[in-house]
Amino acid sequence: MPRFLVLFVAFIAFSAQAEVRVLTSIKPLQQIAAAVQDGVGSPDVLLPPGASPHHYALRPSDVRRVGDADLLYWIGPDMENFLPRVLNTRSKPSVAVQSLAGLQLRHFGEDSRSHEEAEHDDHADHDEHDHDHRPGSLDAHLWLSSVNARVIATQMAADLAKVDPANAARYQSNLKAFVGRLDALDQRIKTRVAAVADKPYFVFHEAFDYFEAAYGLKHTGVFSVASEVQPGAQHVAAMRKRLQEVGKTCVFSEPPLRPRLAETLTAGLPVRLAELDALGGTDPVDGKGYERLLEKLGSDLVGCLEHL
Repeated sequence: MPRFLVLFVAFIAFSAQAEVRVLTSIKPLQQIAAAVQDGVGSPDVLLPPGASPHHYALRPSDVRRVGDADLLYWIGPDMENFLPRVLNTRSKPSVAVQSLAGLQLRHFGEDSRSHEEAEHDDHADHDEHDHDHRPGSLDAHLWLSSVNARVIATQMAADLAKVDPANAARYQSNLKAFVGRLDALDQRIKTRVAAVADKPYFVFHEAFDYFEAAYGLKHTGVFSVASEVQPGAQHVAAMRKRLQEVGKTCVFSEPPLRPRLAETLTAGLPVRLAELDALGGTDPVDGKGYERLLEKLGSDLVGCLEHL
């Protein structure tokens, strides 16, 4: 075979195997993309483990990755408010998934919940850079609904098929398998958490309403505190009184940091401290990673509440 023909065949083979560069802002979106790309490609993620999507500071290397990605997915300005400015420089598709049709979106204040907030405390507990939790504002933790994950995965499969038509059938096959596994997962989680659905528990951060609504759970109260701010004694006393009134309960924080307030708040009370990880921490990224994220949330909730 002539040398030029060998080189041409090699170039065609390389081009056919070129992986679509998918970049997501946060790990849960990366896990959904991994389910759709399974066996074809491996999506990348912008935020490192432990970083907050609410006020991340982009590095120069991050800006380059944003520019280079073929497809980029983020929650939207209600979550990653550091991204819009750099996205304006992109020429390739960027999808703010909070704007997708078919999502089931929630807003803060939809339910009458008990909020233990220091609204008049001089030591305000809300980081000025944190996302908006005011009544009526969008709850951007939308990935914790498997219904929304289906919508996001469907959009990703369609986008990937346009960029990489040679693998369009594979993306659709992966999507169908993902949806089928989520149907089974929903039933497993509902069955698992049913026994503890009436147990009281508190969270430090109002991040789990989508998950709770999907599986029949409801937290008793939320301590909206920023881990780096120490609240005033009056606020701590009010929160301790609330815990005393409830009795045996669980208080969930989010890794990687447990609020300094946790031990002070619960000392001497029949309270179990535990964690719920809304982002999936250091879990491996693969085609079933998103399912593990939801299943672990259910297991961690039950693991604490079943001992009350």
